[in-house]
Amino acid sequence: QLQASGGGLVQAGDSLRLSCVASGRTFSSYAMGWFRQAPGKARESVARISNGLSTYYANSVKGRFIISRENAKNTVYLQMNSLKPDDTAVYYCAAGDRFANRNTWRSETLYDYWGQGTQVTVSS
Repeated sequence: QLQASGGGLVQAGDSLRLSCVASGRTFSSYAMGWFRQAPGKARESVARISNGLSTYYANSVKGRFIISRENAKNTVYLQMNSLKPDDTAVYYCAAGDRFANRNTWRSETLYDYWGQGTQVTVSS
């Protein structure tokens, strides 16, 4: 089970840190990902961190968002800086044990476990 939190209403330029806590099993061997879904749009991948700490980012967030994990706490984070109104979405965390590379990391099929989502709203 994954529980995402940390969303909220902020202004453009602000920062937020999302957290995703895993329970029920140890996820240290799993890759973790963050996805988001804006109103009227398909869900899209935002970032991924492997169990070996390799990271991938969507071009739209590269340089602004940082994904990290703390295995001792079974937690993955998404530090979001310089937020823009276009970042407004429901953010979901996910976990999976399938290998990915720079061409495949965006796929939802890599993940078996999903959190419930946390709303991020960025006002202009």
